Amino acid sequence: MAALCSDFGDLVQVKKQLISVITLCKERGLLHSTKWASELAFALDPLPKDELPPSAPFTEEDAQDLDALTLAKSYFDLKEYDRAAYFLKGCCSQKAYFLYMYSRYLSGEKKKDDETVDSLGPLEKGQVRNEALRELRVELSKKHTAGELDGFTLYLYGVVLRKLDLLKEAVDVFVEAIHAIPLHWGAWLELSNLVTNVEMLKSLSLPDCWIKDFFMAHMYTELQMIKEALQKYQNLIEAGFSKSTYIISQIAVAYHNIRDIDQALALFNELRDQDPYRIDNMDTFSNLLYVKNMKPELSYLAHNLVEIDKYRVETCCVIGNYYSLRSQHEKAALYFQRALKLNPRCLGAWTLMGHEYMEMKNTPAAIQAYRHAIEVNKRDYRAWYGLGQTYEILKMPFYCLYYYRKCYWRAYSVGDVEKMALLKLAKLHEQLNESDDAAECYMLYIKDIFSCGEQLEHAEVSTALRYLGQYYFKNRLFDEASLCAQRCCDYNDAREEGKALLRQISQVRDQAETPSADLFAPLSNNNTPVRRVSPLNLISFTP
Repeated sequence: MAALCSDFGDLVQVKKQLISVITLCKERGLLHSTKWASELAFALDPLPKDELPPSAPFTEEDAQDLDALTLAKSYFDLKEYDRAAYFLKGCCSQKAYFLYMYSRYLSGEKKKDDETVDSLGPLEKGQVRNEALRELRVELSKKHTAGELDGFTLYLYGVVLRKLDLLKEAVDVFVEAIHAIPLHWGAWLELSNLVTNVEMLKSLSLPDCWIKDFFMAHMYTELQMIKEALQKYQNLIEAGFSKSTYIISQIAVAYHNIRDIDQALALFNELRDQDPYRIDNMDTFSNLLYVKNMKPELSYLAHNLVEIDKYRVETCCVIGNYYSLRSQHEKAALYFQRALKLNPRCLGAWTLMGHEYMEMKNTPAAIQAYRHAIEVNKRDYRAWYGLGQTYEILKMPFYCLYYYRKCYWRAYSVGDVEKMALLKLAKLHEQLNESDDAAECYMLYIKDIFSCGEQLEHAEVSTALRYLGQYYFKNRLFDEASLCAQRCCDYNDAREEGKALLRQISQVRDQAETPSADLFAPLSNNNTPVRRVSPLNLISFTP
């Protein structure tokens, strides 16, 4: 492949590179990467005949393996993976070796899925393993140590490592694969599934290539850094990809994630107009229709997708949402189970099935479903919240707090649109008499609210101020307590308590030289060091 351009200055070169990688991926049966690159290439202007890229170099080993590779690829395309592997055994070319190993991997995956469908329900699906993985790892590891793997086979090695839960090794191998073939989107996508936070993302050594912008936009969406993601996608549109349905779909998903429902719906409708037979992302579209209670539109979408392909994961999720909106929760759960039989790593199906089990009062099954969702993606706050809810119903407050804390803190960390996560977390700590933790959350909540300059919900802000005033007073931080009490006087529902607290503070200060022996008895009798929250500086914030 020709030298890669690092930016979008020359869209002709970008188009040439896409055409080249489409051919490479198609030859190796990498269908999703082929589709992604093809959709992107379609969004760019066609090239004249004399500008089309030349074919990839053909080696002597390629010539020797040509007949076996052609035969095996025909079997591979018909999903006769064992048969394809049999005729590729002993071939020497890089292309034939990749298809040989990939056929063995897919054969193991197919056997695993067949066994699952025959014997187990979706909740136990994680217990069935691809029996070929360990053998493949041994063989690929030897080749890797000897430096004999090309970019595509490195990608396959990374997939095998991830399936074996060797995640650190998988990350390193995926990065190596990306450096070897930067335009292979499948390797970038696999890497994205293993990046858990922004710090890890920044630590990755990635090639300086235009496709990195697509990866970063995708990662920002995954990490709920929606503002940054939308800016990246806007830059890509301005760079020349304004016709890309992939970018439109990703922007729609980003708006869905921050619950800008109207904007997301408009983009999905635009996407449907441009690509009416598209099934990708339609499960997300159905979530929006569900939230808006748009029964006729959700019914039409479900029937339309059934006509296109009723055995796609997304179709099953859409039908599940349709039945859930009609309060037919058993049928809804059945379709989410079908989705999981088709793809056990479908995050949305696990979470939605957990919701349906909650509706059916089957909390053990709900807990199991939410846990599977977290195994697929630890960043999914909906599953953390679902677990917290189930343990709350089971009257297990400490389990409940653990999962709620994960959910609320994650929501706050990635940008809480409704500004409610910290407030809810503070109230949980308050219920459990964890005063220091409650005060810290209330403090962060008030800072967050006052700094954003929005109109405030008086009842919620006054709740936080009341608690902090009492907390600071009990910890003898009278200046901070006084400031909170003064702010309480700005709110009708907290005014009297604020005035009462100011009188208490005044009384204590008047008696400072001869303090009352029992005024702070609970604190003075406790010799255990108290972890106090840092004083809250409200002076710089104005509601």
